[in-house]
Amino acid sequence: MSTATLPVIDLDVFLQQDRQSEAVLAECRKASKALIEMGALLLHDSRVSEEDNDVFLDLLEDYFAQPEAALKQDERPELGYQVGVTLENTEKPKCAVDEPCLNIIARLEPSERPLDITAHSPDPKCRFFWKMSEKPPYETQFPALNAANVVPRDPEINSRWTPIMEKWGKSMKNAVENLAEMAAVGLGLPADAFTNAGKYGPHLLAPTASDLVKYAKKDTILAGFHTDLNFLTIHGRSRYPGLNIWARNTGKRIPVKFPPTGRYLLVQAGKQLEHLSGGLIKAGFHEVVVNDATLEAIERRKATAPERPLIRISSTFFWHLSSDYDLAPIASLNAEHAQINTDAEEIVLYTPMKVGQQVQNELRHIALMA
Repeated sequence: MSTATLPVIDLDVFLQQDRQSEAVLAECRKASKALIEMGALLLHDSRVSEEDNDVFLDLLEDYFAQPEAALKQDERPELGYQVGVTLENTEKPKCAVDEPCLNIIARLEPSERPLDITAHSPDPKCRFFWKMSEKPPYETQFPALNAANVVPRDPEINSRWTPIMEKWGKSMKNAVENLAEMAAVGLGLPADAFTNAGKYGPHLLAPTASDLVKYAKKDTILAGFHTDLNFLTIHGRSRYPGLNIWARNTGKRIPVKFPPTGRYLLVQAGKQLEHLSGGLIKAGFHEVVVNDATLEAIERRKATAPERPLIRISSTFFWHLSSDYDLAPIASLNAEHAQINTDAEEIVLYTPMKVGQQVQNELRHIALMA
């Protein structure tokens, strides 16, 4: 297992200094380099509140501790589960049956491979999707991807829900949009190249829940080896470790570790960024599993907060390009990728299409859309 650490990008430099200064430009180049080489980075943002994240995690623990019948009221399968709750054993990891993905696993050293997902389907995790989007001033071609939010019915949860979700969601949305600006500058593009393309994206605050009473056995797969279908994914700190990522150029499994204190977020590249960059930036593979560090955190939590539900919540936000945006490789980035492409990487054709079509294609692969 790799002991590599992810590059740390300081968003404060970008926000507080002259955008044309060498310090800012250097930090932007560092951000784009991290995405190209690692597919992931840690983002320092002094605006982020650990207290807000804790309040958010408490709310979601309470929500997912409800009986399944209460949760089921918030399901919207007819909308591809793109708002409301997705219950456990619904979403399937695409890599369990996807040949290019299985080839990537086969090329890894056996000691660096993810836990075997070929017989694992679907994931024993729940998820809630809360839209953090701006309504487009036009009629979208993809209404199911831009549906209205679902608010839980339980009175106690209902009264806390919207303000807490909106507050933490805005923190992560602001951070990831600023990082998108930094990455664009670092790639030689206008600062707003990506944020304009995602202005009306169906962005999702997407906490994922795993029941650590039912699923606390070592080497349990909570989320099988996969990439994210969106543009950039950003995470706050979880109370339980277990997220492993694979850096593009190392072939090594890296357990994600946040600094013990401080205002940090994890950012990962998704498939929309891969498509738009013509493969210069690859969507990052990752898994969530129960490992020794997870089990240690469970025991600590039992001792320090025995009254709290034992549920692993991922503090996750999916940032999307606008559904009606024409997704095609940017010529300058595509050309740069052609220069760095290695023989070990399979050639991928990035066919032009609407972002909404790309999302629907991916949802079918993971059994969330018929």
